[in-house]
Amino acid sequence: MSDKISKVSIIVSRGSLDGIYPGLIMANGARMEGIEANLFFTFFGLYGILKNYNSKIKIATVGNPAMRVPNAKGFPLPTILGAIPGMSAFATSMMNKEMEKLDIPPVPEFLEMIHDAGGKIYACKATVDMFHLTQDDFCAQVDKVLTVGEFYELSAGAQIIFT
Repeated sequence: MSDKISKVSIIVSRGSLDGIYPGLIMANGARMEGIEANLFFTFFGLYGILKNYNSKIKIATVGNPAMRVPNAKGFPLPTILGAIPGMSAFATSMMNKEMEKLDIPPVPEFLEMIHDAGGKIYACKATVDMFHLTQDDFCAQVDKVLTVGEFYELSAGAQIIFT
């Protein structure tokens, strides 16, 4: 007997490229496989769905022990170098070029693709309140601002994935 996944709920809590893209990639992959997908953006992950910020997401270079130059097989980038002015912009530019080569879309376009494919996109009410945001701050693809309880309710029977 096969236990095929039919529904995933993905929590995005980090606002960097390496925090937002895994959730988008997993949600897109789920929809391509016919799996119901819900994205729940909370804390700094919320920047992924803020219309004035989601096209400017950067990679975090400070405190990222996995950072390598110029690729995953390269030598480790000492954390202290991440603090050099412009290092985050440089790393973000490099990462964006690599994603472009793989035809991975920018965050706003990716959100639109997922939403158009039937994926649902939600914002965390506690974070929205804490950051003093309104519905007008979000991109058009955000379906609703939910409480954690509402998120759990709609996630019944889903695999919950925290990125």
